[in-house]
Amino acid sequence: MQNPRLATRYAKSLLDLAVERNSLDAVLQDMQSLNSICEASHDFAVMLRSPVISGDKKLAVVFEVLKKYTINEMTTAFIQLLVVKGRELNLPEIAQAFITQYNVAKNIRTVTLTTASAMDDAVKATIMGKIAGYMPKDTVNLKTAVDESLIGGFVLEVEDRLYDASVKKSLNDIRTKLLDYTYVTKI
Repeated sequence: MQNPRLATRYAKSLLDLAVERNSLDAVLQDMQSLNSICEASHDFAVMLRSPVISGDKKLAVVFEVLKKYTINEMTTAFIQLLVVKGRELNLPEIAQAFITQYNVAKNIRTVTLTTASAMDDAVKATIMGKIAGYMPKDTVNLKTAVDESLIGGFVLEVEDRLYDASVKKSLNDIRTKLLDYTYVTKI
């Protein structure tokens, strides 16, 4: 992220305005679309940051890319404002900051569960129930991932916390303990 403070301020302003005009869900959908476009296309994000391309051309490209989505007029005006102010390069960061602030305002927590192999729906439901029990006031958004290097077990990420119960971590801990004992090396 190039300028998190700036992205947070713009996102907060857009969030407040969207709440005031009762179009929060529509603006959220627009920001999610922009965020997914920026994550999917590295070239799009590079184009936004390019000092060689004029603001008018960037604006035309952004609207051409967003043509297949139904974009709220407030989002359109916001993007135009960013281009006028020369802040279009921060659009990916602003979209991500908006989504984060929306989740905080609505008590939505994103939980990422990484396992060594794919889980079936019954296991996901059981884990979701356990997680929801620890966060009864929050809405939990569960994302799953597969990482075969874990060997077994799981890694659970809840915002800035990481719970690593993988076989890989256990083996690394054992290795560290074995290498750390100085009396073994003297024998």
